[in-house]
Amino acid sequence: MSEQKAATQPPQEFERVLADSSKQVASFEINDKSAMQRFQYFLHSSPAAVPLIVLVMSVAFFGVLVGSKFFSAFALTLILQQVAITGIVGIAQTLVVLTAGIDLSVGAIMVLSSVIMGQFTMRYGLPAPVSIVCGIGFGGLMGLINGLLVARIKLPPFIVTLGTWQIYSATVYIYGNNETIRSQDIEAASPLFQLLGHSFRMGNAVFTYGVVLLVLMAGVTWYILSKTAWGRHVYAVGDDPEAAKLAGVSVVKMLVSVYFFAGIICGIAGWALIGRVGSISPQSGQFANIESITAVVIGGTSLFGGRGSILGTIFGAVTVGVFALGLRLWGTDPQWTFLTVGVLIISAVAIDQWIRKVAS
Repeated sequence: MSEQKAATQPPQEFERVLADSSKQVASFEINDKSAMQRFQYFLHSSPAAVPLIVLVMSVAFFGVLVGSKFFSAFALTLILQQVAITGIVGIAQTLVVLTAGIDLSVGAIMVLSSVIMGQFTMRYGLPAPVSIVCGIGFGGLMGLINGLLVARIKLPPFIVTLGTWQIYSATVYIYGNNETIRSQDIEAASPLFQLLGHSFRMGNAVFTYGVVLLVLMAGVTWYILSKTAWGRHVYAVGDDPEAAKLAGVSVVKMLVSVYFFAGIICGIAGWALIGRVGSISPQSGQFANIESITAVVIGGTSLFGGRGSILGTIFGAVTVGVFALGLRLWGTDPQWTFLTVGVLIISAVAIDQWIRKVAS
């Protein structure tokens, strides 16, 4: 009995030592990469982390470069005033990009909505509240058209919104007779049109109601995306539409609803645009589509869909505002702003690729 035990002991001991050695090697490999892997997975699970880090570094950099005047309450709140419109339109763009789409018509929807608001009151004599609601409603209708073309007819989002961008932009000039409604006429018609451009003070800081609207809309949209079934379905459709369909999600209805709500948000941005500019002009907001995409990309939302956050988009918009104001206070040529923003865009896409590659 003892001889049999002695004969079988060495192989068992060898297997145990071999298993322990394998575990030690595996443990060594994991520990060797654990810090980097944890950091990468943290960035993947927290899309707003990268833009927040970039924003903090940007503020610190220009604080050192420009001096204490950059940290004044007025300067910091001025940045928020300048990016309020971009931030609101960026929220709409984020919803679309999360589904692996893109909307080049957001700026045109915003401007056309503002023109409809003005014309409904100035031309047809409707009360300002009714005109504003109608303008927002038409924004939703334009977004709905985009959604139907993308989801029902299955046309590429880029092509669809490129076409509707041209159509809506032309409609702005045709319907508005290429005329600008002056600030005095708008104010005489109703102060409600310019409400979101009015400011109030909190100490040395000056805020506009447009900034308050941006914060409220960001909070509501964040809650919807993170706490509701609709929001989870948005991420699911963007991540893998086939898997989402197998899980019982109606991909067509989700895409249509996303573009519809994006249009509603752009209509609200049209109201904010009137307050920001003071007048209703076909020339206003011409680059809102590019600015919104810039905020979304710098904000860490993946162009491949399924990953991103509203908070990151706000950080991205504010970062662009920080660079614009910081370089202006430093006395540089405005073209440096475009150069640095271009570098940020390419860097953001490269970081997104790196994070997706490691986490997959």
